[in-house]
Amino acid sequence: MSDTTQGPGRHDPAQSAGAPPQAPGTGGTQAATEANRRTVRAAFEAWQDGTGAITDIFAPDMLWRIEGRSAASKEYRSRQQFVDEVLAPFGARFAAGERFRPVRIRSIHADGDTVIVVWDGSGVANDGGRYDNTYAWVMRLRDGQVIDGTAFYDSIAFNHLWGRVAPD
Repeated sequence: MSDTTQGPGRHDPAQSAGAPPQAPGTGGTQAATEANRRTVRAAFEAWQDGTGAITDIFAPDMLWRIEGRSAASKEYRSRQQFVDEVLAPFGARFAAGERFRPVRIRSIHADGDTVIVVWDGSGVANDGGRYDNTYAWVMRLRDGQVIDGTAFYDSIAFNHLWGRVAPD
């Protein structure tokens, strides 16, 4: 994470380029903010279109939290743990149906290294039933990869799917 605080003898090159000063801790310039927003948008659009996996932007050593009281709510200490314990068993519940994917990106907010995506996901599970949920993901990026994330969603709907449909 870049240090944007100004101490004695420190100079922020963005300020001399005419860019507005960045508040301490916001993670960088407007250009960095927009680059992070574009990275996340592109990853979500590729996932939505079926041309990429959202995990493509997850750093191997990322930290991911699922808030609330769902069957998957806890802290995951790596991309692999998150994939093994949540994403793979979740996706296997859609193996015989219509794959789960984002169907609408409601908004993408970015400030420095932090990007928040509010999105609706949908799919037809292996039992033929639909699963629809709305998510808010708060992600911190470094070098184009998510290093820290927190997910919020309707845990009742998630738990209903998790208990109703066994992974294939």
